[in-house]
Amino acid sequence: MPTVKITLDGVQLEVDNKKTIIEAARENNVHIPHFCWHEKLSASGNCRICLVEVEKMPKLAIACMTQVAEGMIVHTKNERVINAREAVMEFILINHPLDCPICDEAGECKLQDYAYKYSKGFSRFIDDKNHKEKRVEIGPRVMFDAERCISCSRCIRFCDEVAGVHQLQFVQRGDRVTIETFPGESLDNPYSMNVVDICPVGALTNKEFRFKSRVWEMSFTDSVCSGCARGCNIEIGVRNNEILRLNPRKNDDVNSVWMCDHGRLETWKHVNAETRIKSPMIRKEGQLVEVGWDEAIAKTASELKSFGKNEIALLGSAYATNEDNYVFAKFAREVLGTKNIDFARHHSGADDAVLIRADKTPNATGAEIVGVHPADGGLSFEKIIAGIKEGKIKAVYAMECDFASLPGVEEALSKLEFLAVHASNENATTKHADVVFAASTYAEKNGTITNFQQRVQRIRPAVTTLEQDRAMDNFEMSRWDKFAAHNDKWGKGPRRDARPSWKIVASIAGVMGTKFKYNTADDVFNEICQKVEGFKGLSFLKVGKKGALLKQSTVTA
Repeated sequence: MPTVKITLDGVQLEVDNKKTIIEAARENNVHIPHFCWHEKLSASGNCRICLVEVEKMPKLAIACMTQVAEGMIVHTKNERVINAREAVMEFILINHPLDCPICDEAGECKLQDYAYKYSKGFSRFIDDKNHKEKRVEIGPRVMFDAERCISCSRCIRFCDEVAGVHQLQFVQRGDRVTIETFPGESLDNPYSMNVVDICPVGALTNKEFRFKSRVWEMSFTDSVCSGCARGCNIEIGVRNNEILRLNPRKNDDVNSVWMCDHGRLETWKHVNAETRIKSPMIRKEGQLVEVGWDEAIAKTASELKSFGKNEIALLGSAYATNEDNYVFAKFAREVLGTKNIDFARHHSGADDAVLIRADKTPNATGAEIVGVHPADGGLSFEKIIAGIKEGKIKAVYAMECDFASLPGVEEALSKLEFLAVHASNENATTKHADVVFAASTYAEKNGTITNFQQRVQRIRPAVTTLEQDRAMDNFEMSRWDKFAAHNDKWGKGPRRDARPSWKIVASIAGVMGTKFKYNTADDVFNEICQKVEGFKGLSFLKVGKKGALLKQSTVTA
C-alpha cells in the first residue's frame, strides 16, 4: 500500500496516499467535525464544517474532499480554523428552529453537540427565521421536518448508493432548499429507516419511536438481529424493561453500519406483546393452566419416561441459541437415547444484494453444527411429521419453534399422546401442547448464534425476567447498587417468569437422573468449544462484540 508522510497538528504520520485528510485524521484518533461526510457514503462537501488549514494553500480546505499528499502540513485546531468553524456554525444555525426541548434527536444530535463545542453560543441574526414544512410523512416509516434539515445530502446519497433506489432529491435553491421524494416515489425502500440513523440533526425521525423516550432515559445493550441469517449487529434501546427501538451497530464483517426496516421494526415486538407466556402451563381438563416450574418439569419428565426411545422425537430450533440447541441435542442422546432429532428448515423468503437473506431464521447454521440433526437411522423433520401421522411417533418435545404453523403439520398434532414445547409467546403449537414452558426471548438471555457466514456472535439480556431479578436479589451487592440495577437499567416494567431453554432442558434432565453441570450460558459454551470441532479455541471473550468465525476446514456450509 503506497503511503505518504504528512504532519497533522504537529505530529508526523505515515498514511495511505489514497485517503482524504478527514480519513487520515480519523485513523489517527484526531476528530475533525463533519455533518455531510459519512464513512460509508461518497463525499459531497456540502456543509464546510470540516475546514482545515493546509500550509501553502491559499484558502482553507475541506478535509472530506482533500486528498493527502507527501509533505502536507495540516492544522485542525489553530485560530484561523476555529474562526472558520464558528462562522459555518453561525450560518447553519441562522434558520434552524429552537426545537431541542421537543426534538427526538436531542441527546444524540451532532448539530447540538457541535453548537456547544464549535459555535460562539449566540447569534447576531435578528430577522425572522425562514419557516418550512414540519411533520411531513416522507415515507410510511419516516417523518421529515424541513426546518431542521441542514442539507447535508446524506439521506439522498444513502438511497442512491446503498439502498439502490432514487427516492429523495433536493428542490429549490439558497435558503429555500429542501428535500422531497422523487415524483411518484415514497421513501419506502426496505432500508429507509437508516436515513434516520445517519441524519446528523432531527430532520428525519422514526415515526414509531417519536416522543417515546429521551435517549438518556434508556439503557442500550449490544446484541444481534434475529430477523434472518445475516445476524446484523444491533443495539437494543430499553426503558422500564420494555424495548423501544433497535439501531444498527457497526460491524464491517456482517452488516457494515446498516440494517433493514423489517429487522428494526418487527423482530422485537413479541418481547413486549400481550401474547407473552408469563409462566409454565400444564393442560388440565382441556385447558392450559399456569403452574410452578417444578410441577411442569416433573410432568414432562414423567411423561417422557413412559415412551420408548423410538416413539419420541425432539424438535430443536433455528431461532434458539447455540447453547440451547447443544443442551437439547445432548438431552436427546444421553437422557432419552433417541436419534429422532431435527429442526424445521422451512423458513425462507425474499432476499436482496444488500443485507436481507432468504433464510429468515438467525441460527440454522448453529443448530446444525451443535448437533440438532438426525443421528444414524434417526428421523428427519419431514419423517418425524410423517411418523406422527402414522402413529409411530407418540411424543414430541419441541423448542422455540412454531412448527404447527407450517403447511400440513397442525392437523397431525391431534394424534400425539404428549406434546411439550418451549415458547415465549402463544402460537399455533402451544394451542396443542400438554406442557408449555415459558422460554426467554433473545433479548432476555446470554448466548451465541451462528450466522450464514459461520460467524459466531453474542446476544445479551437487554430486559430482565423474574429469574434474573431473583438472582440479583440473592447476589451480594449494596442497597445502592441494587437500586441502580433495578431502576436505572431495567426500570419497573413487566417481568415474565421465563427461563433460557438450555436451563429448562437441564432441569428436566436432572429430574430424569442425569446431572448437567451448567450454571450459566458461559458454562455451556465452554463445553461446546471443547466438544464441537468447529468451535474449538473460542470463548465468550474471543467472540467479543464483533463475533468470530468457526474453523472453516472442519465445518460444512
